[in-house]
Amino acid sequence: MAAYNTIAFHADRCDGCGDCMTACARAKTASDSPRRARLQVLADGAGSFGLAMCRQCADPECVPNCPAAALRKNTETGIIEWDQAKCVNCLLCTVGCSYAGIVLDEVAGHVVKCDQCGGDPACVRTCGNGALEYLSTARIYNEVGALEDLFVPGLAGCQGCNTELLMRHTLRRVGPDTVLAAPPGCVPGMGAVGYNGMTGTKVPVFHPLLTNTAAMLAGVKRVYKRKGREVTALALAGDGGAADVGFQSLSGAAERGEEMLFLVIDNEGYMNTGMQRSSCTPYGAWTTTTPVGRESLGKSQDAKNLPLLMVGHRCAYVATASTAFMTDFYAKLDNALQASKRGFAYLHVYSPCTTGWRFPPRKNIEVARKAVESNFVVLWEYTPEAGLKLTHPVDDPAPVKEYLEALGKYRHLTSEQIAHIEHHIVANVAAVKQQASAQP
Repeated sequence: MAAYNTIAFHADRCDGCGDCMTACARAKTASDSPRRARLQVLADGAGSFGLAMCRQCADPECVPNCPAAALRKNTETGIIEWDQAKCVNCLLCTVGCSYAGIVLDEVAGHVVKCDQCGGDPACVRTCGNGALEYLSTARIYNEVGALEDLFVPGLAGCQGCNTELLMRHTLRRVGPDTVLAAPPGCVPGMGAVGYNGMTGTKVPVFHPLLTNTAAMLAGVKRVYKRKGREVTALALAGDGGAADVGFQSLSGAAERGEEMLFLVIDNEGYMNTGMQRSSCTPYGAWTTTTPVGRESLGKSQDAKNLPLLMVGHRCAYVATASTAFMTDFYAKLDNALQASKRGFAYLHVYSPCTTGWRFPPRKNIEVARKAVESNFVVLWEYTPEAGLKLTHPVDDPAPVKEYLEALGKYRHLTSEQIAHIEHHIVANVAAVKQQASAQP
């Protein structure tokens, strides 16, 4: 079964302005009348809004309700298509729709419904609040859903672990011709490298030290090349092992242009061994080594910007990503995979930790999304040829305080500390934009 793109409605962002209806009416009827739009924003009387629009249902009731066979589900696009030549205007389709997604246009004299504007919905382009979003993540399922999961079932990750999601997606996409390096951290900690003589992956995997992951992986890759076999040399490392004691081997491999894909899962600390701080832990964060009390109010230094440091190495590819934006992540994973065939590719993925960050497991993706929407995390990619470019610019960011309040590790912050974080975020965004505006 295929998955399809869809238009998502975020009711909490909708202010009822009606711009989406006007845009739809203009696109479909050349009219400014919202009444002729194929979606309707409706007030619920309590200050919130709902959306009446075709949901392109998987099992649409409107189709069997149509006695003239004027409606059909297109199995390639997922759109429920209406054939005016067959329609007899009986309106039985409107009775079968639970979402008021197909309605009578009195001016046109026939029913109308959303067709997603061929993949570029006018309503989504017009909505300035992000209440409407065109989701194209169906491509991921259609392209990789049938690929084999190369991690075994039953890994011992924490409840709601974002890292396990990332591991499985990554290795499924990279494929079986892979040698995996998993240094000490959450990845081997949940059993990915195996135990009792059995491995946790279906590809060759080894467990280097924190200090030599990139060096060992470079050696493995060179051995395979001498044997005439093409494999992907992949590292799944934590931020501690990459930014701290492992930085010397990481920097050396990048400087030499070793052909590998080095993916850092940044959960902002040494979470597998007791939630200690790393150099990627942000300012003010609670960890077991930056406690909160009379003498300390969390980490007193700002986080190391490891991805920008890797740009300074002029790697074949550098990018940041988040599991809240999987389409962006997969595009960058594909780019990094291709770059690793000719040089050093570095992919830095921000991965919220439910245990160490102190928030409910069910809110993992929500936390990851808020980080990007507040500019706490900036998504971009870099190549020496094209330079740095933003891939998900946020020009009107959400208040960073909303993000901080979602995490228990920031519960103690003072107003001065919050001001420091806000200033740092502004400075970081400015630095990234300055890089993006510079010529390669």
